[in-house]
Amino acid sequence: MDGVEVLQKEDMEGSWTLLSLVASLLMVFGGSLPYVPQYQEIQRISNTEGFSTRVCLVLLIANILRIFFWIGKQFELTLLLQSVVMILTMFAMLHLCCTVQNSNQVSTKQHRLSDLNFHYFWKWSAFEDYLLFCFGFTVLCAVVTLLLLDSTVFVEMLGSMAVMFEAMLGVPQLLQNFQNCSTKGMSVKMVLLWTAGDVFKTIYFIVNESPAQFWVCGSVQIFIDVAILLQVLFYSRDTRVKLG
Repeated sequence: MDGVEVLQKEDMEGSWTLLSLVASLLMVFGGSLPYVPQYQEIQRISNTEGFSTRVCLVLLIANILRIFFWIGKQFELTLLLQSVVMILTMFAMLHLCCTVQNSNQVSTKQHRLSDLNFHYFWKWSAFEDYLLFCFGFTVLCAVVTLLLLDSTVFVEMLGSMAVMFEAMLGVPQLLQNFQNCSTKGMSVKMVLLWTAGDVFKTIYFIVNESPAQFWVCGSVQIFIDVAILLQVLFYSRDTRVKLG
């Protein structure tokens, strides 16, 4: 009987380990999955107007800050890997947007980071400028973190800033939809996957007793996701009324 109980216990432990591994893999790659349908949508219509590239800006800043937060307060390795994957995903999105915008551009005027024109901030024509900006921001964060790494207050502030930016992920898209008075060109699948992912990761943070900043961030993101989905319903209804 004791042997059977031991085997059952080992089976349960094995099942729990497998579930934990699956959950970790979902956390690492799940955050990037919503951008697959949006990537495909931009390729299909050869237009980027429905997608706000400032979503990429918010996520790049949030995940760069999170990496330095991890250096100061080493929480789950899963969340560090998630940040690396998300940064690569955002670069892929920006590369596609630059390619499509340049192919559709009638004017030969190029907007570059070196112009130092704030009006065209994050509206640059060359993908290299986005890389350069992120490199400069990373170096700045590295220097400041190196100087203040022993300060608990600084490390916690770094974490709070990271999750604050991440919580604002959907805001640029929300504003873009409002400005366009339409959600055309935005992948609804992306927002649905955002919502599912945010619910999953918020539960993951609570279960794994991650720093409070993370589950607060997840809760705010869920609220913004729902607001964008309401925009989809409102603008699609408004379009039907106009057509009718």
